[in-house]
Amino acid sequence: MPELLVNIDVEDLERGIAFYVHGLGLKPGRRLGPQAREILGASSPIYLLANRGGTRPFAEGTSRRDYGRHWTPVHLDFAVDDLQSAVDRALAAGGRMEGPIDERAWGRLARMADPFGHGFCLLQFKGRGYDEIVQGPSE
Repeated sequence: MPELLVNIDVEDLERGIAFYVHGLGLKPGRRLGPQAREILGASSPIYLLANRGGTRPFAEGTSRRDYGRHWTPVHLDFAVDDLQSAVDRALAAGGRMEGPIDERAWGRLARMADPFGHGFCLLQFKGRGYDEIVQGPSE
């Protein structure tokens, strides 16, 4: 089975490290040269990659990196034990909250963005978590 590695482009590596360590309670891992840092403590390692805004992600790319708030169909969810504490910590480290905390059958959800415009969610499960909304047998 393949191992999942998460890579996140940031314009300022030290600011990115500070956010993911202080804002989300993760731990700094190995420094991988001057342009990359491993972040540990989530269920998958996260690699922060320093890349200037306005640069292309690959030679033939038609779009350029933009660190204003942007949207992608892929985002990270961080499951936490205390949602309000996690939101407060992320905000204090430079994150942004995008609307009120949502109450769901499975728990609570806060939509957030990091200082580089990447969206993520903080989740606090209740009861059986996602099993509260399962509608049929799993395969």
